[in-house]
Amino acid sequence: MHSQVPKLPGLCAAAVAVIVGIAAPQQAQADEADAKNLLKAMSDYLAAQKAISFDYDTNLEIVTTELQKFALASSGAMTVNRPDKVRATRSGGFANVELVFDGKTLTLFGKTANLYGQVEVPGTIDHLIGALREKYDRPVPAADLLESSAYDALMSSVVDLKDLGSGVIHGVECDHLAARTAEVDWQIWIAQGDRPYPCRYVITTKMMTGSPQYSIEITNWKAGTAVAAVDFAFKNPTNAKKMDLKDLPDADELPDIFAVGGVK
Repeated sequence: MHSQVPKLPGLCAAAVAVIVGIAAPQQAQADEADAKNLLKAMSDYLAAQKAISFDYDTNLEIVTTELQKFALASSGAMTVNRPDKVRATRSGGFANVELVFDGKTLTLFGKTANLYGQVEVPGTIDHLIGALREKYDRPVPAADLLESSAYDALMSSVVDLKDLGSGVIHGVECDHLAARTAEVDWQIWIAQGDRPYPCRYVITTKMMTGSPQYSIEITNWKAGTAVAAVDFAFKNPTNAKKMDLKDLPDADELPDIFAVGGVK
């Protein structure tokens, strides 16, 4: 199938590329210090919350071998009880998944297929994030923001950090920061005020053709006693069949119909 792109006069209001210069060296240093302080304040606030919950929307961009870019959208909700409990849901066009971690056992439940996988991963949320990322290739959405020190996780490879001023996400005024590493650029919008939670987080991959992005927007943020009580044990109310976690189908944001590095 061939797609046609309409001819647009002059500049397209939906996508205008602008080349800008940002700050003189002295001002840039001040901006970096401010940005670090804002990022550290967010990290300290997140670490101090024993219970948090939020809704989220994600977009995962992929670039085809024909250099066409797609954005795969999904939504979900997450509840975290520090130091070792997580319950999260994610639904999209290709998957309807629930993740449950009770401090000892991780369960991934594919609701559409009515299949689930389990593995013993005793430890903290930090340990779970590392195991999912490195051992099972199933990263948690915005995992850097859930670690016990979001500041250390975000800043580990940063070579440049800027405070770009303010922005508004879903009606919430935010501080807008931008960072660079060797492999990715990222931006974060942090709510202003006494609840400096992340409202939007965008990661741009520089090492791939087309510089695809992953973005997550957070809404309905709650912390402390405002968080509803949640059961972190998997009950299997639908008599789902158990299978190996690594073989659980349609549990990733990148569905099986797309093949990395080729055409399927």
